[in-house]
Amino acid sequence: MAPCLPVARRQRLAIGHVLGWLLAALAALAAAAATAADTSPSPRATAPAARSTPAPSDAADADALFRSIVKVETRAVPNARSLASLGATREGSGIVIDHEGLILTIGYLIVEADDVKIVDSRGRTLPARIVGYDHATGLGLIKTIVPLDAPGIALGESGRLAERETVLIVNHDGAGDVTLARVVSKRAFTGNWEYQLDQAIFTSPPTLNWSGAALVDKDLKVVGVGSLIVREAMGNDVPLPGNMFVPIDTLKPILADLVQNGRRSGPARPWLGVAADEVSGRLVVSRVSPEGPADLAGVRPGDIILGVGGAGVRTQEEFYRKVWGRGAAGADIPLRVLQGVEVNDLSVHSIDRFEYFRPRTTY
Repeated sequence: MAPCLPVARRQRLAIGHVLGWLLAALAALAAAAATAADTSPSPRATAPAARSTPAPSDAADADALFRSIVKVETRAVPNARSLASLGATREGSGIVIDHEGLILTIGYLIVEADDVKIVDSRGRTLPARIVGYDHATGLGLIKTIVPLDAPGIALGESGRLAERETVLIVNHDGAGDVTLARVVSKRAFTGNWEYQLDQAIFTSPPTLNWSGAALVDKDLKVVGVGSLIVREAMGNDVPLPGNMFVPIDTLKPILADLVQNGRRSGPARPWLGVAADEVSGRLVVSRVSPEGPADLAGVRPGDIILGVGGAGVRTQEEFYRKVWGRGAAGADIPLRVLQGVEVNDLSVHSIDRFEYFRPRTTY
């Protein structure tokens, strides 16, 4: 009878098999993309068979990769203003990015969080604390209160990631739920929660466990953080389901600030507390944050935002740039709004979005 390998050793070999297959598939797809005449966004190359024995480096790389992806579980403060949109309990993935246990995740998991825990690759539940949050990028940082046994994943260069490049999407479920995907577009993204990225990364096919998932390149470096599932990953009204990732390059200039101060340095953007969607060439208010600046100024759901300071707006991008261009948080923002059949000029006294959050419970 063959000797029985220790459980940990068997697990490393198993994930080595998985990673070896994925890396081989990634290389095959990249080669196929470089030579194929077909411009379809869907990968069509046939993945090679898994090796019967993984190389030692595969097992080591796999072990480091999956140990560095954790599950993030949070519970919001009882009276959180984000309850209606984000829920009382939230969960997703976190990415360990250094040897000291600093964990990168998507920010909406930790907004107004009262209790934060992580579940590591060994199944241990560990208490954690919020280190920092940045509304402009949508990224957040947490850290375990007790030491975390994870090596961390190096930060890659998302700016060098090319369209049609193959990538891995890794979440807290580990090797059993890794998605082999392709970058189908890199373009600007706006969200109706006063959010804009100059360039987001869109991949397909989609993963269903996207929140905080790691987008990993061929060098096994993290190049993005999972944020959303989308119906049109390619843009231009082309129906192709996929995911949107926040590029890792947006973290680098603010990482030191987030670790030291909990937020980026410098003046905060003006925040109005209004969600507006693009509908038939109009900017229609879909939601107003209760007791937020827009609510206090008289903006209501169903209103149509016509302009900012006399300049017309029809898209979220136009709206945000004109609002943010009028100064820092605290600036009075003049809005022209169609309310029913009347056009009204409203002055919205903006605030720093952090001021709107409910404080964490103290005992």
